[in-house]
Amino acid sequence: MIEPPPDLRLPDYGDRSLRAVLPAALDAVGAATTSAGRSSAEDRRALGLPQAPKVCVVLVDGLGAHMLAERGGHAPFLRSHLADALTLTSGYPSTTAASLTMFGTGCFPGQTGMLGYTVRNDADGSLLNLISWEDATISPREWQPQPTLVEQLGTDSWGRRVASVGPARFVGSGLTEAALRGPRFVAADSLADRVDVTQGLLRSPDTDLVYLYWGDVDKMGHQHGWGSWQWGEAVELVDQQVARLARLLPTGTLLLVTADHGMVDLAGDSRIDVATTPALARDVVLVAGEPRAVHVHTAPGTAPHVAERWRDVLGDTAWVLLRDEAEALELFGPLSDRHRTTVGDVVVATRGRRAVVDSRTQTPSSIGLVGVHGSLTPGELEIPLLRVVV
Repeated sequence: MIEPPPDLRLPDYGDRSLRAVLPAALDAVGAATTSAGRSSAEDRRALGLPQAPKVCVVLVDGLGAHMLAERGGHAPFLRSHLADALTLTSGYPSTTAASLTMFGTGCFPGQTGMLGYTVRNDADGSLLNLISWEDATISPREWQPQPTLVEQLGTDSWGRRVASVGPARFVGSGLTEAALRGPRFVAADSLADRVDVTQGLLRSPDTDLVYLYWGDVDKMGHQHGWGSWQWGEAVELVDQQVARLARLLPTGTLLLVTADHGMVDLAGDSRIDVATTPALARDVVLVAGEPRAVHVHTAPGTAPHVAERWRDVLGDTAWVLLRDEAEALELFGPLSDRHRTTVGDVVVATRGRRAVVDSRTQTPSSIGLVGVHGSLTPGELEIPLLRVVV
């Protein structure tokens, strides 16, 4: 079997996976589900979670395990619980659309079709943005029909006892509909307001689990890099508010803090543009995915030749696989028949600080992001799971 290069690793889709967090959390409050062929009780035991009267799951977008360990001075509360924390992995690609859908459904990216920032819509060949869903020619529920874990619980009993707290703009958004439909949604914009709403919900008798999302750490990382002071300030705010949340939650509540992916920072000369590199552009119909995890869709019959040219150009800065090779490795987890060709004919996971962009379809602002993610380096793939009983 093909092995990844020594600086990359495959996702853990079993015991130590982001996929297991929400099933385990639901099971902790007595709400049993099944996903990926596993019972929620198995997931709870694998993650070492106790039964609890209430559970709060905080997901900090972009707070990778290596980032938290290296810059933990900005997060004294979170750092104080690292000794008992687990290191999990996201799936592949290590990016928000794939990770949040795996979190919300307990299903693998290869089953949900949430396979990158953008993907090819096989119905019409268009580029589908799985975050914004702008100009989409297919609805989120059509693209991703796998039921969420909360939908499994139904609307008459347990389903109503789960709440999601986030900004009002998330209500009915494409990513919410694909990844996290089902919970009662309570709008709150600032992190302080989300903490206040969350503790209030969990002090009420009709709510057993609350999911709280915060995205600004990822935003600062993209704009300035995770080595920047701006990123450090964003983590300080998270740490202060999560510490406050822990003080406000009802006694006995299980507080879980995790993330969807990590990040690497790019240097100025890290990017190679398909549009201006003839050897990369030849026989390529569409480039999808993201700069660290690329789906290359090729002209019929040319995929092996495209893969060979991409290996020649990128050398040891990327791991280049044919779709069949990626499927044999279960890189995306098991692939559904529906979404097999959503995966590129050629799949590229970049290494080191390399990024592959395509200025024909990507905006200058997206190409210029400092912090990026999606690939299989431990810095991108590995995420923390902090477990605190307050």
